[in-house]
Amino acid sequence: MTIIIENRKIGAGNKPFIIAEMSANHEQSLEKALEIVDRVAKSGADAIKLQTLKPENITLDVSSEDFYITDEKNIWSGQTLYELYQKAYLPWEWHGPIFERAQKLGLVFLSTPFDLEAVDFLESLNVPCYKIGSCENRDIPLIKKVAKTGKPLIISTGMASVIELSESIQAAREAGCKDIILLKCTCAYPSQPSESNLRTLEHMKKLFNCEVGISDHSEGIGVSVASVALGASVIEKHIKLSDDDTSLDATFSLTPQELGQLVVESKRAWQAIGDVQYGPSESELNSLKYRRSLYVCEDINQGEVFTEKNVKSIRPSFGLAPKYYEVILGKKALKPLKKGEALNWEVVS
Repeated sequence: MTIIIENRKIGAGNKPFIIAEMSANHEQSLEKALEIVDRVAKSGADAIKLQTLKPENITLDVSSEDFYITDEKNIWSGQTLYELYQKAYLPWEWHGPIFERAQKLGLVFLSTPFDLEAVDFLESLNVPCYKIGSCENRDIPLIKKVAKTGKPLIISTGMASVIELSESIQAAREAGCKDIILLKCTCAYPSQPSESNLRTLEHMKKLFNCEVGISDHSEGIGVSVASVALGASVIEKHIKLSDDDTSLDATFSLTPQELGQLVVESKRAWQAIGDVQYGPSESELNSLKYRRSLYVCEDINQGEVFTEKNVKSIRPSFGLAPKYYEVILGKKALKPLKKGEALNWEVVS
């Protein structure tokens, strides 16, 4: 199957579609957000993605235990959910300028809506595609709202059971969405490669009959590149401007240089998959002459017996194949042979 988002084709027959997630790395600076867009375009990535939310629509401004991040291993520990989303918030009036910059630079612009109001707003910008985050992947009303636009829908699968994904996909399809892409995701920040379970990609693609990819929160590009070999046609990674950034998502984000490496290496991985193939490839044809074959390694008189001393399997390959070595031994030469002559059946008695 092939899904088209603007002029990009997504599917097994096409190079991976690379999405750079800005998330909170704009640090509430429009100037920085636009610079991120510029650097993403230079990297060769396909798309820039935002998160469209309002803190009051995603949680409550209360500090009771339910709304407080207490896990000491969590990089956002010590904050309330509301405080976290206040920092992550991208003013809605910035979406237009960012969208325009992305279009000018040839990038696909998309976003993750976190509520129904956000969908209406993004529709006013005529976004070509929607992304549903892992924490919303069982929010059926939100999924239905997005699906009714008829635009391609990307869903991160973090934490979701097979039943939950089935319900969400069914809801999306019944609401009119034909093009669904599921992204294998581990909702830990950063996540460990050992928890990526990339074999799920092949299973998920077959089970739900849709395109698959990865939303990768691990450090580096190794997990993302590996995912291509298991069928990922979409890769989403967070992007920051430099290793000096201290933004909310900096720990598991790529620099523009690393994003460029991901673009290159994921394409190489896709090209390397190829088809089932044996025998020489086209580029190997000129190397066939460097295979081993049977050659005379000492001068041989007519009628002399071929032995281990006067016949060897060496490079190049203009003589008999090495598999005939034991057949040749003990037979006699039909004519005198010089050291360095390739053996053939015409000189063997």
